[in-house]
Amino acid sequence: MDTLEQKLRLQICDIGRNLFNKDFIAANDGNISARLSENVILTTPRAVSKGYLEPHMLVKVNLQGEVLEAAEGYRPSTEAKMHLRIYNELPEMKGVVHAHPPYATAFAIKGEALDKMMMPESVIMIGDIPLAEYGTPSTEEIPDSLMPFLGKKTAVLLENHGALTWGEDVMEAYLNMERLEYTAKLTFITRMIGGERELPQHRIDELVALRSFYGK
Repeated sequence: MDTLEQKLRLQICDIGRNLFNKDFIAANDGNISARLSENVILTTPRAVSKGYLEPHMLVKVNLQGEVLEAAEGYRPSTEAKMHLRIYNELPEMKGVVHAHPPYATAFAIKGEALDKMMMPESVIMIGDIPLAEYGTPSTEEIPDSLMPFLGKKTAVLLENHGALTWGEDVMEAYLNMERLEYTAKLTFITRMIGGERELPQHRIDELVALRSFYGK
């Protein structure tokens, strides 16, 4: 096993613990993957708590979803299809995270996108967060629902399901999940004290112009 693979296995396990400890997932929910090479990814296994992942549990698959390497008793997540769609459509993306963070998932269940531009950091780093149409987990319906947003967004709500984020590495994908949930939480809180107040459009335009400075 080379150094990159060892690093990614440990990093995925760390992210799994973070998701679990932040209550972004419960029980065996959620899944994480990282691109190991052009045509190979590492993905979390099914039926394992992401808070208790160990490096040897991760499964190596190709971009067609075929298992290349797995420890005995471990199989890829049943929701790997949505990860694979992103990797196949966006070669520059190297990490994907799926979770059920409670505030964001509440908006996903309500069927409402997070599209208010309220905070400079959110405007620059993630922008608006759309709602992908409902699909049955583990089918091609969810990957198909992502297509309108690929190449345009790095975070979506999954209607009645949870959230999905991706990035140029697996840490960026995870940080986008944190940003998504923070946006949802702030939206919920501000509605309790009278509602969101968006930035003026000219200020939003200024922030969008800064994205290239931050590598976005």
